[in-house]
Order: sequence, then structure tokens, then C-alpha cells
Amino acid sequence: MAGRIITAIDIGSTKISTIIASMEEGGTPAVIGVATSPSQGLKKGVIVNIDDAINSIANSLEAAERMAGLTVSSIYISINGKHITSLNNKGVVAIAQEEITTEDVFRSIESARTVSIPPSRDILHVIPREFIVDAQGDIKDPIGMTGTRLEVNAHIISATTSALHNLVKCVQQIGLQVDDIVFTGWASSTSVLTPTEKELGIMCLDIGGGTTSITTFVEDAITYSSSVPFGGINITSDLAIGLRVSLEEAEKIKLNAEELMKNTYVSDEESEATKRRKALLAGESEEEEDEDKKETKKKKDVVDISSLDIKGMKTMSRKLFNEIVEARLSEIFDIVIRQVEQSGNETRLPAGIVITGGSALIPGIASVAKKVFGVPARVAYPKGLGGLVDEISSPAYAVGHGLVLYGSSEEGFETSTKRTASKSSKKSGGVGNRISSFFKNLLP
Repeated sequence: MAGRIITAIDIGSTKISTIIASMEEGGTPAVIGVATSPSQGLKKGVIVNIDDAINSIANSLEAAERMAGLTVSSIYISINGKHITSLNNKGVVAIAQEEITTEDVFRSIESARTVSIPPSRDILHVIPREFIVDAQGDIKDPIGMTGTRLEVNAHIISATTSALHNLVKCVQQIGLQVDDIVFTGWASSTSVLTPTEKELGIMCLDIGGGTTSITTFVEDAITYSSSVPFGGINITSDLAIGLRVSLEEAEKIKLNAEELMKNTYVSDEESEATKRRKALLAGESEEEEDEDKKETKKKKDVVDISSLDIKGMKTMSRKLFNEIVEARLSEIFDIVIRQVEQSGNETRLPAGIVITGGSALIPGIASVAKKVFGVPARVAYPKGLGGLVDEISSPAYAVGHGLVLYGSSEEGFETSTKRTASKSSKKSGGVGNRISSFFKNLLP
């Protein structure tokens, strides 16, 4: 793997992000090229116009290649959308010899893969959750153990064949080979979750422009994966209606809200403290003090947005902004809870909720999640890469980070190698290759 170039493209509903990283053997991937371009031809994670999607992907890739000073030939891409579904299945095999071999493990995973799915769907990932040897569970690596029966509990993520084929077609049209297609939630959870959180039990929400991907972990094993067709675009639309501005202006307010409110808050806090001290020194009456408090509260509610150059609007109400955003976020979180609970999984997990994605920077999102889910919540920033990471340290690039980490792991490397060797396979490298590589990643 010496000197490998890993290229990851996060194909989202509002932006296409490309990250090019270089990796020396045994080292950490170092980012050498980054670019982001507006996404066109996609709606709620699904391609609706192939030509526009191709142009958006090509623009982002070309800009990243110019920055890195090289041309790439293969890429890892993300997939999302409400068509993503998951289930957990078991596979059982008899052990041929006394000791469990790699072949026995692969046979058990193949057995777990034989699950009934509609012909219009393809299996995207088969992830071993635990192995069971003669009723002894919670085993991550059974190779070398003695037993007569090997069982695997696997998590299977699938997507519609048409969505997969359209993505691959877009990439192939610009002369590139697809190393692997990775579910957005799986990629982002790779870059933002800690081993402790996965062990305790956690839900990761990647809130993008048009979709919110969901992944849950319990006892260091993935238990649920899915996506809901709501995201930052819906919040922008609500702000445009509530504040009576255009969609473009509402998006500008949303993106800059955190900085604007932070500045206003600091200024008001200092002013309030000064006024209180002066009132005490001057011995003002309680009525005058109350009037001052009301005035301060009123000023505190006003956020100066003149720096955004929005025609006819210099200020906005902090309270109105928060009410609009909280109402939509609460609705999205309620849909997530309903969807997860319908699958028979738990939403109130001990480690709480981790929020990432482009919409994670909306002010107050963690407190809304804490209120709706009733568990701790935090906004997560991606980690794990070196090099030029300043531009991609935001939660908006969690998927791109995760794709590079996936590609740099033995899991991603094996998958891309085998995919290249079997282009003629119906599923561009075959699901069996992915299964093998997922297990390889579990080995020490």
C-alpha cells in the first residue's frame, strides 16, 4: 500500500465534496487536494438528472486534482437516500476441522448473505457484528479457536439497483473506476464516533442538505442503518417563509447564524454586566432596573445581519429564528425516532446522539436533540486524517473523511483490489469481495 492515492467523493444533495489523500505504508492518510462544488442533478440523495450530476462531480474532481497536482483513476463514492434499508441476519456452518480457519469464517458470512431481498435491490454492505462458537458469543475474531459450529451475526445494508447503477454511470462517464460505494451513515460514523461510544450504545445522525442518515451501534456492533428524506433544505425553506426572504438569502442566514449570534451574544452580555454594575453604584430603583432588563432582553433578541447584505433586512429576531429551526428539527428527529422504533431498535442509547453533517452547525441543534430524544447529544467533528485538513475540519466533511479512512483500511483496499480484478462481475466486483474485506478489517 506504499504511496497509495485515495480519492473520496461525497455526492450529496447540496454539495459535491472531493478529498484526495496520499498514504504511505503504515501511515495516516494525508490530504493533498480538496474541492467542493454545488450539487446539481440530485434530489434527496438520488440522481434525477444524470448530465447535471456528471458535470457537478467533474467540476469538484477537477478542482481537487488541480490542488493535488495529479490525476486520479479510481474513487470511493457515497450513497444515500430513503431507499437505503438494513436488516440483521445470521449464518451458521459446521466447522470442517477442529480449528476454525479463514475459509470457515467466509462460509459463515456467505451463509448470512443468503437473505431474501427483492430483485430490484443490491446488497451494499455485509458487516459481521459478532461470531458465535458453540454458543459462546461476542467473539470478534474466531480464527484459531476450537469448536464444531460457527455462527455469525451480520448487518446487511442494501440499496436499489437503479440508484447504484446511476451513480456508477455518472462516475464512469468521466472516465473513472469505482473502487467502492459506501453508505453515507457508515462513512460518517467511521470518522466521528469513538470506540467507547460504540461500545456503550450510540446513534449517529448525519444531517445533510436533503437527507438525514441514521446509524446505531450497541456493544461495538452496528445494529441499524437507514435514511430519511429531510435535511437542511427543509430548514432553509422554513426560514425563507418565516423571515420573508428568498431561499438564497435564507440559506445565507442559516450558514452564518452561529457566528452572528455568537457575536451578538458576547456584545450583549458585556453590555448587560456593565449596566448592572452602574445601576448598583447609582442606587437605581427596582422599577428602573426592571426597565433596563426588559430593554436588554429586547436588544439581546435582535441579531444584526447587515453584514450579509440582504436587501431590506438589517436585523432579525433571535427568538423567531430559533422557533422556526427548532420546529423543523423536532419534526425530523420525531421521524427518526418513529423509523428506528418501527424496526425494533432502541433510540434512547446510553452514549446518546452524535450529530454531524452540514446542518450540524445550526445553533442550538444539540439542545433540541437532547430535548426530543431525552439523552445526551453532541455535535461531532471528523478526525483521523493528516495533511491539509483545515479546510475539511467541519462536520460537513464527515462523510469525505470517512470515505478516505474506509479506503485506507484493509477493508477498503481489499475491496478495490478485488473489484478491479473482476470488472465483469454483475455487481462491479461482487458482494463476496466486500464480505471478505469487511472481515479482514476486524483482524488484528
